[in-house]
Amino acid sequence: STLLDEAGVSPSARWVIAEGADAAAMSRSIPLTKAMDDALVCLYQNGERVRPSNGYPVRLLVPGFEGNMNVKWLRRLKLTTGPAMTKDETSRYTILLKDEKAWQFVFPMEVKSMITRPAPGITLKGPGFYEISGLAWSGNGIIRQVDVSADGGRSWAPAALQGPILPKAPVRFRAPWQWNGGPAVLQSRATDDTGMVQPTRAAFAAERGLRGQFHYNAIASWHIDEKGEASNVYA
Repeated sequence: STLLDEAGVSPSARWVIAEGADAAAMSRSIPLTKAMDDALVCLYQNGERVRPSNGYPVRLLVPGFEGNMNVKWLRRLKLTTGPAMTKDETSRYTILLKDEKAWQFVFPMEVKSMITRPAPGITLKGPGFYEISGLAWSGNGIIRQVDVSADGGRSWAPAALQGPILPKAPVRFRAPWQWNGGPAVLQSRATDDTGMVQPTRAAFAAERGLRGQFHYNAIASWHIDEKGEASNVYA
């Protein structure tokens, strides 16, 4: 907002077109109201200049919005009266529905969680007590609750949230688990303060089909076998 105020904003402007300097000229249309709210033009991260892999010398950061809108190697901001309909936001970053229609310009990351331990690549050392932990987030607000299941969603137990719990920011969750050494299916389900609950894969598919990989926020399932090895399964 500071940058736009200094440059001057036309009264007719409603959108900001952010253009990257990468070979694909990755560009996104962003509502002007969002740009004037909490969007950042970033030159530094963690006390040093933004690294080349993260978009040096300048990167856009749009809190809560899907990751591809945080345009790297930012070279231009252009204010317009309407969205630009750029190739990426029309061919990729739309929500495809089962009836072949699409929702365009759906920006916030929907509520989601993911168990990071146990997870594929981490082998349990035999029956006993373990901690299930992971991350939850929502682009619409604050994570209010995370539940975990060790039986593929047949039963759920609340997990503890580790603070600070901030809007549009990842939150770590933890829950105790006594593994009996037999097969198990681990899941996590997040709820944000708008009341949105992370959907099952079946519920997600019923509404949108299974082609919406760019906005996929359904519950993920890790299968634990008798050897303690985890793998991704559909449950």
